[in-house]
Amino acid sequence: MYSKLKLGIRSKITIGYIVIILCLLASVIILNNQITSLQKERNFIIKYDSQVQALTNSIEKYILDMESSQRGFIITGELSYLEPYENASKNWKVDFNELHQLLDNKPNQQEKLEEIKYTIEHWVATSGDPTIKLKKDNNTAELTEFFKVDIGRKDMETMRKQFASFRSAENALTQTNANQLDKKNNNLTSGLFGLLVLVSFIAIVIASGISRSIVKTITEVTEAIKEIAASKANHKGRIHVKTNDEINVLADATNELLDTLEEREWLQSNIAEMVTKYQGISAITQLAEIFLSEIAQMTKSSLGAFYVREMNNNDIYFVKKAAFADASDNIGVERFKIGQGLIGQSAREKRVYMYNDIPKDYKVIGTGLGEAPPKCILIIPIIFEDEVIAVVELATMNSYTELQQELVKQIIETFGLTVNSILGRMEIVRLLNESRAMTEELQVQSEELQTQSEELQMQTEELTMINEQLEERTKDAETKSRELEIAKRDLEESAEQLLLNSNYKSEFLANMSHELRTPLNSILILSEMLAENSNNSLTEEEAEFANVIHSSGEDLLALINDILDLSKVEAGKLDIIFGEVNVSEVPLLLEQIFSPVAHKKKLEFQITKAENVVDVFYTDEKRFQQILKNLLSNAFKFTEKGSVNLSIKQLKNEQLTNNMQEISAEWLEITVSDTGIGIPKDKHQLIFESFQQADGATVRKYGGTGLGLSICKEFAKLLGGWVSLQSEEGKGSSFTLTIPSLPNGINEERRSNLTFAEVVATTVVNDPIEVIEGPIEESHHDAQNEVDVFQNKNILIVDDDYRNIYALKTALEKRGMNILVAKDGLECLDVMQTNDKIDLILMDIMMPNMDGYETMSVIRTQMKLTDLPIIALTAKAMKNDRDKSLEAGASDYISKPLNLDQLISVLRVWLVSKRS
Repeated sequence: MYSKLKLGIRSKITIGYIVIILCLLASVIILNNQITSLQKERNFIIKYDSQVQALTNSIEKYILDMESSQRGFIITGELSYLEPYENASKNWKVDFNELHQLLDNKPNQQEKLEEIKYTIEHWVATSGDPTIKLKKDNNTAELTEFFKVDIGRKDMETMRKQFASFRSAENALTQTNANQLDKKNNNLTSGLFGLLVLVSFIAIVIASGISRSIVKTITEVTEAIKEIAASKANHKGRIHVKTNDEINVLADATNELLDTLEEREWLQSNIAEMVTKYQGISAITQLAEIFLSEIAQMTKSSLGAFYVREMNNNDIYFVKKAAFADASDNIGVERFKIGQGLIGQSAREKRVYMYNDIPKDYKVIGTGLGEAPPKCILIIPIIFEDEVIAVVELATMNSYTELQQELVKQIIETFGLTVNSILGRMEIVRLLNESRAMTEELQVQSEELQTQSEELQMQTEELTMINEQLEERTKDAETKSRELEIAKRDLEESAEQLLLNSNYKSEFLANMSHELRTPLNSILILSEMLAENSNNSLTEEEAEFANVIHSSGEDLLALINDILDLSKVEAGKLDIIFGEVNVSEVPLLLEQIFSPVAHKKKLEFQITKAENVVDVFYTDEKRFQQILKNLLSNAFKFTEKGSVNLSIKQLKNEQLTNNMQEISAEWLEITVSDTGIGIPKDKHQLIFESFQQADGATVRKYGGTGLGLSICKEFAKLLGGWVSLQSEEGKGSSFTLTIPSLPNGINEERRSNLTFAEVVATTVVNDPIEVIEGPIEESHHDAQNEVDVFQNKNILIVDDDYRNIYALKTALEKRGMNILVAKDGLECLDVMQTNDKIDLILMDIMMPNMDGYETMSVIRTQMKLTDLPIIALTAKAMKNDRDKSLEAGASDYISKPLNLDQLISVLRVWLVSKRS
């Protein structure tokens, strides 16, 4: 391969000297870099060693300061002696961490450093801090006993030995690095002498190569010129020079002259050959085929098409007459107008076009072995008297050379005359034949007209009958169209009415839950206060009655919650949120919740998790835990003796069906099995329906609403899985939850095809679990704090229900609070205008005249009381009530019926916060 860079003889010699100088310069740079590297390594060793020694001494000094400060404080009792101890206890770890990072590449030294840290921390934990605390507590007896043993002395001796060992090892490592540095210095000296020898050798080789290349090139050019001169008319020989200097320029000029002579001879011979092929041709198709065949061979084209100009209804078209390399003549379009496509544009502009960037879907070139797309297209217009009378398109698998393009241009300069001459002769023959044919056709048409006249009369009668039938069908279609329009309007009205009824139903259930919760609030609070019997004013039987009333009220509250949740479901207010779930924490959580239940019922409770279960699983954690709690709750509820087991395992790939693998590659299978009463096989499907249990006896004996398993089933669907059952009456039951890991949630297309129960679900658990509760011991200190927080605090209760007011007032006054009452929002504002010492407001939301939202907004915006705590109370606990309350100005939110402990806890938080 010839070099593209031109190098003259003078340049070669100059470059030779430059290369030698560069080699010497490179040697100096390499030597300088090596010396600099040695200096850096030496400086690093010195700096590193000094830093390690300084940090080691600093740490040891801090510990000795701590020991001296400790002993000074113990002897004198003066707190000023503790300042060095406290400063050192904070600062020694900073130097320790810096020293530890400095030893990142020395794990053995880091281990020794960790041993020193352990000794220091042991001294601080066993001698430093304890003795200081004893001195601060004036515990002289224990302090005297401590110093009789003085375990801290041993730690100090150990620490000194460890520091000595650490410094010895560090000094040994430093000495090793210094020895290695000396070895590198010796290697550098040897390398320097070797580099000088190498540079000298390169200089000799370059000088020899330059002189040899100059002499050899001149000899080659001289011999090549002699051979060309001896060949006379044969110009095939060329001068080949490998160098790129002045001699190469001379050789290229000679070769260009020979190329020009050879190209001229090739053009003249091919043009003469093409002209002889036109002689004696009388048909345009034959001319086109001969032209394409010859021009394709001369230009090495692989495809070709020949188009001739024709007139049709005053429109000019170019019609394909011949094709090359396609037996079925399927190359190109059959006809085109001027300006249509690239070939039409060539005819319009009378220019030759050549395109090298061919689309991949262009017509392929076929051979016996296969097909390939062309790489270049050449479009040539054939002109006669300034009019394009034909267009030729050629395609090749290579590229057209300038010589081939020049050949085509010279051929078509005179080819237009030939095409026009043949077209003229063909037009004369065509007109003569048309004249003869038209005479014969006129005679035949005269006979056909007579026959057609008779047929038209018969068709007229038939059309009249068909028109009458079509009019009748049109009337029927219009009638049906009106009926369909009426039915459509009825359906739309029905759909709107159903949607309105659903909203009314949801709002009705929410309002009903409010009306039920309001009286239930006072029942629960007062019954709880009676059950406490703090004044011992009730008999045991009366206290038990109060407990029964409170328990029944809680059962009624659970039922109201179920109804409210069902209204949320139908209104579509519950969402499923997929996220990360730590599966490893599930066994511990369930064990904490259900172990007391198992202990109380004397049942064995065991949880097992397979080793192949992933730690992170993607599902809705809240719904997932509700399903497990519900299944375990039922298992304990219906099991009198024996055991309850929960197993967690991950399905293997061979256990997954194709549909399961399309959903997710990871599936969990959680089985809850018990030795309880079991379920008859004919009831397996029934128990998953809402408000259903196995039979009436089960309801009477165990209670419950029958919603639990139905909710489990629907929750499982929402999580992309299912719940299955294996049970036999009297032999226990096994419920299995199978769910996939869904990082991106359930596919929206699949969600749109789910049933209503698959889109939303309630949060109800079948029945509450009975948890063993023990007495809560409250220290005197905590009780005293509560008295301090609530004592003489002014609480304003705003509620329109006297029962709630009475219950809350009684409960809060028992704790030392002063209670003010307002029946609605307007009365609340009046009370606040006359009393500026209100500490907290309990605000009901649904009230006449002015509701809680508007009242809180006035307090915050108009009265500018932004720091006054306001607790919103409402029994209409829909999904957005909390947000609406906080936006209106509430500090916190509690739903009715109130849990007294929860209310007291919230009051304590806000009253303490206000006092702070």
